[in-house]
Amino acid sequence: MSDDAARAAALLKEHRASIDRLDAILVYTLAERFKHTQSVGRLKAEHDLPPSDPAREAQQIERLERLAREADLDPEFARKFLNFVIAEVIRHHERYHA
Repeated sequence: MSDDAARAAALLKEHRASIDRLDAILVYTLAERFKHTQSVGRLKAEHDLPPSDPAREAQQIERLERLAREADLDPEFARKFLNFVIAEVIRHHERYHA
């Protein structure tokens, strides 16, 4: 293996290790987020509040798109991601209302 190839392999290994750490952070962060949203869902069910809050969802999407632009992340991707998360949260909340 040439020196260039060896350096490239070492850099690749470092990048992959960073990606693996970031994936773990994402998973644990999502788990923590869902713990809180499940508590919100139980609270809403106990007080007969609707499982969905469209005004809050719109605010959160707008906020996440702004944060995405600040972080140099595609705002469209951020919006799609948050919509996916919100749909899962609502699904959890609806189970408490069943």
